[in-house]
Amino acid sequence: TGSSDPYCIVKVDDEAIIRTATVWKTLSPFWGEEYEVHLQPTFHSVSIYVMDEDALSRDDVIGKVCITRDVLAEHPKGYSGWMSLSEVDPDEEVQGEIHLRVEVLGSRRLLRCTVLEAR
Repeated sequence: TGSSDPYCIVKVDDEAIIRTATVWKTLSPFWGEEYEVHLQPTFHSVSIYVMDEDALSRDDVIGKVCITRDVLAEHPKGYSGWMSLSEVDPDEEVQGEIHLRVEVLGSRRLLRCTVLEAR
């Protein structure tokens, strides 16, 4: 149909912790959703998977971005911007970007993840 029903799943070290709302029938979704979760001191990465909801079969993975602990350490005031999606399945071609704001707050290691939009 030329469109998707996208939503995002945020994972910390492969554990799903957040699922955004689905935005129906679009290739340019806007979420504007913000979440805060506590990070373990030993966490390695935060991954955001962009998914395509499918009522009749398994949801498809459109692509993902991965933000490592080192990248967050390099941006003490947080990372904000467009990130290109990478493939989850090496046989799949991926096109698209997601606009995120990710920051670690204070000594409590609180992760604030704002999932803004995609294209």
